[in-house]
Amino acid sequence: MLHLIPAPLHRLGLQWAHRVRRQFRKIVRPDLFGVAVLLRDEAGRVLLVRHSYGPDGWALPGGGIGRHDDPAEGARREMREELGCELQELALLRTFSEAISGAAHTGHLFTARPAREPVVDGRELAEARWFVVEELAAARLTRVTRERLAAVGLL
Repeated sequence: MLHLIPAPLHRLGLQWAHRVRRQFRKIVRPDLFGVAVLLRDEAGRVLLVRHSYGPDGWALPGGGIGRHDDPAEGARREMREELGCELQELALLRTFSEAISGAAHTGHLFTARPAREPVVDGRELAEARWFVVEELAAARLTRVTRERLAAVGLL
C-alpha cells in the first residue's frame, strides 16, 4: 500500500517517523529486536546502504522485527523489501546486545549472498554500494555498523 505514496513524500514521512520514534524510545525504553545482513558478493565485497532517514553514514542493511519473529525470516523479509533480492547461504553470524536511541536492542547479524544484484527501493534506502573490505575502515559508517564490523573482525 505504501508504494502508492509518491517516493519523495514517503521519504519525508520516514524522516518524521524516525524523529518521533527516537524520542519515544528515549522516554519509554522498550526492548527492541532487529536484524542486519552482512551481504557479500563472489569477490568478498560487503554491501552497505545509506538510509533516506536516520544517522548519516553507511550501514548494514536490515530492520526491526517483533519479539517473537524468527530472525532469519525477518532478515529475508528486510532484504526483499529494501533491496529486492532473495538470500543464499543465510547464516547467523552473531547476536548483539546493544542500545539504540537509549533503548535495549537485541540485534541478530547474519551473513548471506544475494541471489541477484540488490536494487535500492528509492524510499527507505537512498543508496547501496559494494565495498572492498580494505575500504571499510575509511568509510563513513554509522556507529552501530562500525561496532558490528569491528566485532566480527572486518575493521
